[in-house]
Amino acid sequence: MHSSVLSAARRAAVPVTAAALLAAGLVAAQAPAAHAAGSVVKVTGSQGNWQLTVDGSAWQVKGLTWGPSPNDAATDLPDLARAGVNTVRTWGTDATSAPLFDAAAANGMKVIAGFWLQPGGGPGSGGCVDYLTDDAYKNSMLTEFPKWVDTYKDNPGVLMWDVGNESVLGLQNCYSGDKLEQERDAYTSFVNQIAQKIHSVDPNHPVTSTDAWTGAWPYYKKNAPDLDLYAVNSYKDVCNVKSAWESGGYTKPYIITEGGPAGSWEVPNDANGVPDEPTDQQKADGYTSAWNCVTGHQGVSLGATLFHYGNESDFGGIWFNLVPEGLKRPSYYAVKRAYGGSTAGDNLPPNVGDMTVSGATDGVPAGGDVTISTRTTDPENDPITYQVLYSSLYIDNNGALTPAASTSHGDGTLTVKAPDKIGVWKVYVKATDGHGNVGYGSKSLRVVAPKPAGTNVALGRPATASSYQSDPTGGCPCTAADAVDGQLTTRWSSDWSDPQWLQVDLGASTAIHHVQLVWETAYAKAYDIQVSDDGQNWRTATSVTDGNGNADDLDVNATGRYVRVLGSQRGTGYGYSLYEFGVYA
Repeated sequence: MHSSVLSAARRAAVPVTAAALLAAGLVAAQAPAAHAAGSVVKVTGSQGNWQLTVDGSAWQVKGLTWGPSPNDAATDLPDLARAGVNTVRTWGTDATSAPLFDAAAANGMKVIAGFWLQPGGGPGSGGCVDYLTDDAYKNSMLTEFPKWVDTYKDNPGVLMWDVGNESVLGLQNCYSGDKLEQERDAYTSFVNQIAQKIHSVDPNHPVTSTDAWTGAWPYYKKNAPDLDLYAVNSYKDVCNVKSAWESGGYTKPYIITEGGPAGSWEVPNDANGVPDEPTDQQKADGYTSAWNCVTGHQGVSLGATLFHYGNESDFGGIWFNLVPEGLKRPSYYAVKRAYGGSTAGDNLPPNVGDMTVSGATDGVPAGGDVTISTRTTDPENDPITYQVLYSSLYIDNNGALTPAASTSHGDGTLTVKAPDKIGVWKVYVKATDGHGNVGYGSKSLRVVAPKPAGTNVALGRPATASSYQSDPTGGCPCTAADAVDGQLTTRWSSDWSDPQWLQVDLGASTAIHHVQLVWETAYAKAYDIQVSDDGQNWRTATSVTDGNGNADDLDVNATGRYVRVLGSQRGTGYGYSLYEFGVYA
């Protein structure tokens, strides 16, 4: 999928594949140029004994999905060719695609050239087209795609055309019930129209269509007979594609258009409730296993473009990219070995293993000391340089990695300060060897508000609120009691309106000196802290007009049995959401 980074604080209810984890910009494209006649590519053979041929010779797709600018292809593809890669796959083709096609041809490689259709595979991928009625959109694509096919069909860098990416799955983000089934039939019928049009313009290259799971194939089988082969993106389940094909009664071969180790949507959560990222070695093993399963379906699986040749070093990039910042990881070398590239003279990356983070689940106070331990080794005993980075993806959906000042103690142990913002962070250890290689380790870290002095007299006391959210899709019900249970994994969440309040009954009149509010993303910009003797008549102890979320620590001097926070202006378009409402005596 080609969309915004997956919201990790609340996992999506549908599978969302890896291109969702990478920033937009993967579409390969560049300006047309004159070429000699292109190759003739065909799917040949018979049921269960197919192969892809290029100018009459067998071509097993040993590929990678392509992330850099097409202008980088002339620089990067020679190295990929030496690594045994013969194919790259894109998600889009337009007036800017020529440098990639040209560089591929110059290096004996070819491109699976993609065309993007809405909605794509997941939230944020694209708009919700009605394939039953939106003739304007369909006519536009029926004009646009064949235009670029005609432009590039004679470029020897073209292997095949790939129409759409994961939209059979993605339509469930737009429709449901009978309407969803109708749209899926209409979409795959439209893909068939495009395939017919492409074949009329270019009879010398196959046409396929990618989706996110083999559950899409029955729709293509029913509605898209003009496809030459099927295509699927599959990670953790890639070794089950063979059995799905066998049980589906299909009469066309297939390729894997994205694959590799398990994605963030497929792994179990760790103790902090976020996806437990595999180690670099586990990821490398995932590519090896995926390729073994691809090649294990002889005569039907025609190869794969594994995910992903990209240089981003954000959350998604560290999960999947073989060359973040141009540095080669263990996964790069695993793919190289799988594809039969020469490994003579290779200097291999450091391996970051057995990573632990002090206070990772109990919580480290914001700004407090964190000790990170690893067992990091280098195959050639090269000197290792370390860097610690943080990501706030699970707090604010920002997948960027931010370097943190750290001290290395020379044995794979580092010390660093915790971030100032509360919530669950990702912590990365980056280990480089000075030879163009890198290894990463990653774990989650819970950052908590520093504990105020005194006793939290609100802890476990009866609490009520003006409203609360009950929708389980948002991790609720989120009741008033959840804000006084001492847990930063539960919260009170109000309706999306002003004003709203949350109050706690201390049981008796109590002198208080401090209030701590630990906000979720939906915070109060303006609010009052009030006390009452009877829960009806309120006195304001302090007011805030410039709240910015995170944790608010407020010194007060007040006495009352009841204490409440009265929100008058929300800081976001959502309601008010409090992890903890602490009242200290």
